[in-house]
Parts: sequence; structure tokens; C-alpha cells
Amino acid sequence: MASISYSPAAFDGTSASDLLRSSSSSVTGIPLKTLGKVRFVVKRRDVIVAAKMRKMKKHEYPWPADPHPNVKGGVLTHLSHFKPLKEKLKPVTLDFEKPLDDVEKKIVDVRKMANETGLDFSDQIISLENKYQQALKELYLHLTPIQRVNIARHPNRPTFLDHVFNITDKFVELHGDRAGYDDPAIVTGIGTIDGRRYMFIGQQKGRNTKENIQRNFGMPTPHGYRKALRMMYYADHHGFPIVTFIDTPGAYADLKSEELGQGEAIAHNLRTMFGLKVPIVSIVIGEGGSGGALAIGCANKLLMLENAVFYVASPEACAAILWKSAKASPKAAEKLRITAPELCKLQICDGIIPEPPGGAHAGATWTSQEIKAAINETMDELTAMDTEELLKHRMHKFRKLGGFQEGVPIDPKKKVNMKKKEEKTVPRSSKAELEGEIEKLKQQILKAKESSTKPPEVALKNMIEKLKEEAYHEYSEAIRAMGLKDRLEMLREEVSKVNSKDRLMNPVLMDKIEKLKHELNQSLSAAPNYTILKYKLDMLKEVSTAKSLSKAATMKQEVNKKLSEIMAEVQSSGSSSFIDLDEGVKDKILKLKSEIELEMISALESLSLEVVVVKSNANPASLSVFKNNVDNLNEEINKTIEEVVNSSELKNMMELLKLEKAKAEAGNVESESKIEALQQQIKQRISEVISSSELKEKHQELKAEISEAIQSSGGANGSLQKETKHAEPMLEMNFA
Repeated sequence: MASISYSPAAFDGTSASDLLRSSSSSVTGIPLKTLGKVRFVVKRRDVIVAAKMRKMKKHEYPWPADPHPNVKGGVLTHLSHFKPLKEKLKPVTLDFEKPLDDVEKKIVDVRKMANETGLDFSDQIISLENKYQQALKELYLHLTPIQRVNIARHPNRPTFLDHVFNITDKFVELHGDRAGYDDPAIVTGIGTIDGRRYMFIGQQKGRNTKENIQRNFGMPTPHGYRKALRMMYYADHHGFPIVTFIDTPGAYADLKSEELGQGEAIAHNLRTMFGLKVPIVSIVIGEGGSGGALAIGCANKLLMLENAVFYVASPEACAAILWKSAKASPKAAEKLRITAPELCKLQICDGIIPEPPGGAHAGATWTSQEIKAAINETMDELTAMDTEELLKHRMHKFRKLGGFQEGVPIDPKKKVNMKKKEEKTVPRSSKAELEGEIEKLKQQILKAKESSTKPPEVALKNMIEKLKEEAYHEYSEAIRAMGLKDRLEMLREEVSKVNSKDRLMNPVLMDKIEKLKHELNQSLSAAPNYTILKYKLDMLKEVSTAKSLSKAATMKQEVNKKLSEIMAEVQSSGSSSFIDLDEGVKDKILKLKSEIELEMISALESLSLEVVVVKSNANPASLSVFKNNVDNLNEEINKTIEEVVNSSELKNMMELLKLEKAKAEAGNVESESKIEALQQQIKQRISEVISSSELKEKHQELKAEISEAIQSSGGANGSLQKETKHAEPMLEMNFA
């Protein structure tokens, strides 16, 4: 401390020129050098005025060259208020991560036991660590939307400056909005990545309570957005590509911010970003809330970390508005579609940057390097565009959201998430028009029969499709007239949700479907268009029957042609039994038989059935009498099976079985039990129908008659009976 006192009496009678005059002998004056060294004491009315010079505190930087072992080259903290924390961050376990604590505690206990006893527990420790890593991986592979929200808000999650110092070679922070304030919630600066300069703009949260208060919990004021705007103009002027990091719950919504023009500042940023001539990449590293995030997010490419979220309203706010309780936030988070995978499907997000299991805070440096790779890859793509192309690219990115262009096919991925279009009114054919078309079709079929040519299969197919479409629209009109349209739409939505989640149909939902079906059938006759609907359904049935008959007639013609050829050869050979025939004729007969069997099998397989033929050793001569009865019974059984297979209930079960088989092939263990259960249900349903009292009785009667015929034809010694074994027809179902 230096103390200076002044006394006027010490200079009585001495002029200022004498005091300042200098000489070599220093007799006539006081030299200036001496004047600077001496201590002056000036007394005036016994009052002393003392001026003290406080010893200044030594600067805290430059900081160490390598303050953190994971950061190559050190953090350039001498250019920023941001510096490594002295205390280590406390680990925070989220609610859904608590099951992992037990395994972690076991690892700690085993290590402690190994240290205390000196025994080797390395195998047990490795096994537990592998178990922990596997459980962690499984947990983070099946996260719910609200769990991702909690990870995005994790207090230990790396902030904007953490990532910037990890990925940049050099970084200089720029401060102030040139309007009197420097908002700490938004940080801006120039940095280099692999020798390329970028303007970095990001929302900065705190890493502890003190920093969060200083940074206003990452919620910018209008000053912050104006600072970002100033740096955008600066980057545009100098040609620096812009990289923005989004991590905010939203803009700061207090009275002062509104008075200073919060909405105007955000709107100004939105308008300006669409006109910047440099590439812009935005990365959501935590949570991106509302306009506060969008104010620095109007970019050519929007990337998101795997567990980041981007929303218009927070799940808690949405739940409070829609369900009057913030406790419904998990449901709101699911409905809002705010996670990175969902936003990628909606084409709002252009790419997902992976995170390690456990979240970005479990491997901050690794996550930063992934961000660096994503920036380099995206900037390579954008810098290859010229200015006009770049501006159009940015405009089209936002213009295509939630819309479509007429005449251009919609992307199937986007079409899934679009609202269903209203059904257009299709002009329906009158009864007279349908009668005329069907009459023409009948004439074509008759001509084909007379000339022994193939029936008009294409015309039949087209007519069936047309009648199906007509019947569908008539049904829609009838449902609308009966007031059942809303109920049907709700039921369809519930069924689609079940199908999208690959789950079995709920019995309650099945009951709803059956009730609506029953109600529709009961009240359908009261619909105003019931007459025309019934006529079209009858026509559809008639044309479908004609198609099946024409197919059968075609098959019959082909089989008869082949049979006549073979019979001609048999007659020319003059043989009386199959054994006496030539080998060539025998081969032709056996070949024809196998072709007919294949045709029958293919017809049954078209119904998703696999037929296993069980040959009988019974004497054909003894059973030829009952051929017609057996054929009739088989026809009845096949018709019954076809009706059951075509029923909606069994079709749903078949589709579910196919889905579960696909899952089982992909390695899903749970699907095996579901497959067995579904197979049992399907077989039971078919066996119940086949084993109906009427069919069962006919089968038993026919079986008894055949047994009697076999026994009577076996003779007294029963030699035929010993040689002949009769097996019941067996039909094995395989819904592969």
C-alpha cells in the first residue's frame, strides 16, 4: 500500500517554476526524478487526505494447457468465462434406471470383498459388468418418449460449450448484442474444425445450480436472440458456415422480456435465417422447446442426438391443457411425437446422431466426436451447393412439412403419417347399366362354351372388381345413413393400433367388432339403398360363381383331353388290366394322375392349406361302389373348410400367425409360445366346424358301410382283411 500526504507549508515562498527548475548540482531546484521518489507531506488545518492503492488479485488464467484428460489440446478457457468445474459432478440416477443400481452395488461389493480378502474375484466382476452392460443396452433400446425427455433434461448432460471445446481446434467467444447487454443464455463464437472456420451459436445451460442461475437455465431473453442475429449477419458477411446448438426449454417468458420485444426478436431471427447465403446446420443436443428453439433452428439440415426432444409444448404443459393434470405427461409425450425417431419419420429431423448406452453424459467425448463427424459430413454436402440452390434447399425443407403437391406421388413414409383423405363420391352404375354389362358377359361365356375356347377370364375379373367397388360404396352409404360411420371409424382406428404394435387382438375389441357387425346386419334392411345393394351383392355372387365354374370348366377340358389321349392308347394296346399295359402307357397314366393331384393340392394351398395325402391299402374294387358318396362328403367338407377359412375371424388369426412366425425368424423368443397358441386355436376352430353333428354322422355312416364291404369281400379266411388296412382321410393344416 502506498500513502501520500500533502502539506502546503512545505512549499511556502517557493514558486512553481523554482520547484520544477532543474540543475546539475540540485542546489537551486528539485529534479523531477527526485520529485517522483520523495514522500510529500502537506499539512493543511490538521486534515490528512490519504489515497490507498489496493493490491490487485492475480489473474486466474492462462489456465493449464490440459485441464481435462479427455480433451485433446486443452480447453481455450482464457477466451471464455466457461471453465472446468472444480468439483466432480454427482451421479444422478433416473427413475427408470433404478433396476440397474442393484447390479452396480453387487459389482462394488465384490470389488470391496476382493480388496479386503485378497482373493481373486475377477471372473465374477467381469460377469457382473457384462450383465450390467447388457441390461443397460436393453434398457436404452426400448425407451419410451417420456424417458427420452428425462434423459434430455439430465443435469449431467453435456452442454453446448462442452461439445464446442471438444470438437474445435480453436474457439473465440464473441459477446454482446451491441444494444447494451450480453445474454449468458446464448453463447456465440468463431471456431475451427479440421481447419474450416464456422460460426457457432448455441443455448447454454448450467452444469450446477450456480451456473444455471447465471445462465438463466438456458432460457434466452430478447438480448440473446439479438446477439445471435448480430453473429448471423457477421457470418453471412464473411462467408462462415453457421452451426447452431439447440438446448432450451423455451424463450424466457417474463414481463421484462415481453416489454423488450421477445416475439419480435424471435420473428426477426426466423425471417433473417431464411435469407442467409451461407450453409446452416442445427443440432438439438438436449430439449428444443417452442419458438425459443426455432429462433436459431431454421437451418438447411436439422440433426438431433438420439435422446434429444423437439417440441411445440412440453409434455407437462400439454397434459395440463388436454388432461387437466401434469401426471398425464407420459401419454402427452407419446401423442406429441417429439423424439428423434418420430421426427425423422415425419421428415422434420434430417438425421440422428447416436449416443452411448446411458445417454450422452455417459460418454461426453464420444458423443462430441459423433457430432463433429455429422457436422463435417453435412457441411460437405451443403458447401457443394451454390447460393441459389442453398436458399431453395432451405425453403423447400420447411415448405414440404405437413403438405403435399397435387399431381406428385406422395412418399409412402410420409403418407403413413398424413391424415386420411375424405372419400370422393364415385358415380355408381344404375341397375339397368349393370344388367346390360352382365348380359354381354353371359353372351361371351356362351360363345366360349360353344366354340370350346377359354372363357373370358379378364372380363370376369374386371366385372368382379367393379361389382366389389360398387358394393363397397353402397355399404358406405348405408352405414352413413344408419349413423354408424363414427363408430366404425373409431373401431378401425383401434384395430390399426393393435396391428401396428404387432399384438394379439383383445377379446374386448373382438366383442365390439361382433356387436357392430350384428347391429349392421340387423338394421341393413332399413337402409334407403338396401335394394340396389342387395342386387349388386347377388350379381357379385353370380359372377364369382361363373368365374369359378369357368376355371373348373377349363381344368375339366384339359383333363378330359389328356384322358381321351391316354384312353385311345389303352384301347389300341388291347390290354384288359393295368398290369398288362406297356411301361410307356403306365408312365403316362401315373404322370396324369400326379398332375391332377398337384392341381387339387394347389387349389387347396390357395386357401393357405397344406394337404398331406394318406394312401389307403383297401381293395379299390370293394370301395368303387362308395365313390360317389365319398366324393359328396369330401365336397361338403371342402366347402365347410373354405367357409371357415374365408371367415374374418380365422383370417385375422392367420395374419397374426404369419406375423409371429416372421418375428420368430428374426430371433424373438416370445413369439414361439404365441405361435403354438395360435396354431392350437386355428386347428381347434376348424376341427369344431368339421366335427359338427351333421358331418360327423355322415362320416360315421360311410365309415361303417365301407368297413362292412371290406369285411364281406375278405372271404371266410379273412385274407383280404389281413392284407387291407383302412386309414381315415387326414387333413393337416399349415398356415405358413
